[in-house]
Amino acid sequence: MEMIKLSPPKEPAQASKVSSQRFKCDGRQHCSQMTSREEAVFFIRNCPNTKMDGDNDGVPCENDSRF
Repeated sequence: MEMIKLSPPKEPAQASKVSSQRFKCDGRQHCSQMTSREEAVFFIRNCPNTKMDGDNDGVPCENDSRF
């Protein structure tokens, strides 16, 4: 009897994995230093000492008209 080796199931692509590949914590803290709202969201969720969500509702840079 021949044994069949099964590969582990592939993980589905996750937004956080994609974002972490595109962005990295580099010390930036303010909305004026971000290039997109997606980048700002990554920073407030993953990087220390950010100053982009003054009301702590999880939405960064709400008053930044660029986004």
